[in-house]
Amino acid sequence: MGSISGQFTNTPVPGADKYYPLNDPLIGTPLPENAYPQNAKIPLLFKPLTLRGHTFKNRIWVSPMCQYSSDNGHATDWHLVHIGGFATRGVGAICMEATAVTPEGRISPQDAGLWTDSQIDPLKRIVNFVHAQGASIGVQLSHAGRKASTYAPWVHLPASKARRATQWTAEENEDGWPDDVIAPSNIAYADGYPLPKEMSKEDLQRVEEAFVAAADRAKKTGFDFLEIHAAHGYLLHNFVSPVSNTRSDIYGGSLDNRLRYPLKIVGRVRKAWADKPLFVRISATEWAEFPEHEHGEWKQWGIKQSKIYVGELKKLGVDLVDCSTGGNWSKQKIPLSPGYQVPFAAELKKTHPDIPIASVGLITEPKQAESYLQEGKADAVFLARELIRDPNFALRAAAELEVAIKPADQYERAWMHVLTPKHPEQ
Repeated sequence: MGSISGQFTNTPVPGADKYYPLNDPLIGTPLPENAYPQNAKIPLLFKPLTLRGHTFKNRIWVSPMCQYSSDNGHATDWHLVHIGGFATRGVGAICMEATAVTPEGRISPQDAGLWTDSQIDPLKRIVNFVHAQGASIGVQLSHAGRKASTYAPWVHLPASKARRATQWTAEENEDGWPDDVIAPSNIAYADGYPLPKEMSKEDLQRVEEAFVAAADRAKKTGFDFLEIHAAHGYLLHNFVSPVSNTRSDIYGGSLDNRLRYPLKIVGRVRKAWADKPLFVRISATEWAEFPEHEHGEWKQWGIKQSKIYVGELKKLGVDLVDCSTGGNWSKQKIPLSPGYQVPFAAELKKTHPDIPIASVGLITEPKQAESYLQEGKADAVFLARELIRDPNFALRAAAELEVAIKPADQYERAWMHVLTPKHPEQ
């Protein structure tokens, strides 16, 4: 007997701009317990998280990763393939790379941007594809501050090691803008980096407005969330740290003053991005060899000030803090080990249990990632290099944590070991 007419069809994603098969349930989400008994207990990695009315289908998230591959700030097909590959393999959220709010706010000449309307459509193509695969996608708004107009890593030192640049500054004849680099103070990050100009009142206002305008363009693009980059030695990190901010006006000196400009920008973006999740990435410490606080003075940026900072971000309505470290002290010595940044996320979470915290940093194993969530050290994990090495991390995690999750329809045949029903006694 034939099937009932129309019952067995390759159903399309409703409302998508092109034909894509509909994944039901969504890629990267648990399959029904009645068919897969092992799903009676779901790991936290595969449980949803809802922020400001938006539900992230799981807690394995793609960290922003600079690709140094944009055309005058415009996304290309490299970005479509790079980001699209994660969307088809089960991650819950993807945060696109540091995206400059002004041309001189780029890290390198080939960095992403959202300072002009022509940059919307190339990003919208990527957003539409990711949405058709059932994943959430956001963008990290950034200004590089004193680390702007610098080389991409492989330009400075290619893998062949055939040559090595003697500096990090991209000069004008290399598409750079070394004379237009701005920062809170006239202090270079390190030898070989541009010497920035101290920001004037006009500069401060212009960059503030640029963040707001970029948030508006992100809204038109259709992103699900925004992240403000206030870490890794870029502009907003430059302001909060006494290492890079020696201003004598209302934006320098005391902790309140150093926080003033970043908080002003976050507040403006929060109002512009009113109904969707807003994240802020911070560096919780600078890994300098001297104390954070000594003889009544703040010497470097660290966890004590970060706890105060998170409290202020919470008051402004920030929905999640993305906890990283480092990037502002050129002589930093980081004791690299698995999950080396998680203790800082845990400290923030302990101090502020009512705001979600995400962690990053050498998180490479599924059981390791799950343990951080189970122990309450973080609410989600951002992965970067491990996802480059293994874009199928979510499916590998499902196999190792013995839970059946949905692969993409087109890839199911490769993941039958994840799709085998298992009873508790097996």
